[in-house]
Amino acid sequence: MTWPRSELLAALLAEEEAEALVVLAGSSRDPDLAPFVGGARLGEACVVAHGGGAWLVYFTSMEREEAARVEVGGVGLVSPADFGLETLRREGKTYEEILAAAVKVALDRAGVAPGRVALAGRPAAGIAVAMAGTFEEGGWKPVSGRGLMLALRRTKTTGEVEDTASAARATVEAFERVSRVLADSSVREREELWLGEERLTVARVKALAAQVFARHGLEQPESCIVAPGEEGATGHSTGTPQRVLRAGESVVVDLFPRGLLFADCTRTFCVGEAPEALVRAHGLVLEALESSLDAVRPGVRGWTLHERVCRLFENEGFAVSDRNPGTQTGYFHLLGHGVGYELHELPSFRKTGQGTDEFVAGDVVTIEPGLYDPEAGWGVRLEDLVVVTQDGVTNLTPLPYDLDPRAW
Repeated sequence: MTWPRSELLAALLAEEEAEALVVLAGSSRDPDLAPFVGGARLGEACVVAHGGGAWLVYFTSMEREEAARVEVGGVGLVSPADFGLETLRREGKTYEEILAAAVKVALDRAGVAPGRVALAGRPAAGIAVAMAGTFEEGGWKPVSGRGLMLALRRTKTTGEVEDTASAARATVEAFERVSRVLADSSVREREELWLGEERLTVARVKALAAQVFARHGLEQPESCIVAPGEEGATGHSTGTPQRVLRAGESVVVDLFPRGLLFADCTRTFCVGEAPEALVRAHGLVLEALESSLDAVRPGVRGWTLHERVCRLFENEGFAVSDRNPGTQTGYFHLLGHGVGYELHELPSFRKTGQGTDEFVAGDVVTIEPGLYDPEAGWGVRLEDLVVVTQDGVTNLTPLPYDLDPRAW
């Protein structure tokens, strides 16, 4: 079996006029290494890949069973014995020298002749510099592989879509639990929300979601957002843990757990009677979301959809980012982003730059319009995670959009 992205990698390397891709990673948690190793748990590792296949180098025999899992995905192995790890250590070689020896064996296995080589991964800065020098000494010309790797990861395989969908199902469950807790809360003095005999704080809501994710084996490497009132009005405030939620205010809840890949979803709640301005904004954001979801399909650009939402909000009197760069009120972010091994990746909804071309089937993106008023102290964002299909999208986060959690 050949690594499934080999054909695409060959095309991308040809565009870069590079002979191979080399990924240097501190562990299998590195988003550039993960597509090669799947769910295998590894420490220090590297990969050499080109159109003919991919080879993983691992550095401890204790990980041989984990490393063996990658062979199922069509990736060859270079073991510590293959590059003489113990001999190199007895000779007092530095880590960089050992890594260089390991990569050389992998390059030989891959049949790579000296030439341009694209470097990706997240190695420590010193290691990256040392390895770049080693490549140059060996006749290779190292170039950045960041853009190539993002393009390689963009369109998801069937297995990657299922992993994303699995994380999204847990996200849906977490939202259902959060909505029930908000609906069951009581309002006491100073409009504070209480659950049982304790105040309902940002930290308590986050803990509820975290319990769901833990039960599903998911992580939250970038935390999550539970941002009430004035905190939600800034867009990406994660919420002050001890802040007590109150009736009549917006609560922006943005959850983005990770299995092998990330999921991402946002809803906005309000317990009790919502201010008229908040209700109006929520209705406009929902209109923007639904119309955008209907328009996503192959051949459409994210920027085109973003501009449409800008015009909708602008016509309703709100500041928008394409006319008012740097605005901190109204609509000040993009309509969405790609999701995968990183929370934000390609395709891009920007006007120009890498990944701003038309959507293709297999893209996984968020659609997340929002409106914010820091002076009035409210924010609204609604976000769904979708897979682009041949004729539209599959929504991975099919949840209610109601402001009132009792309507869920």
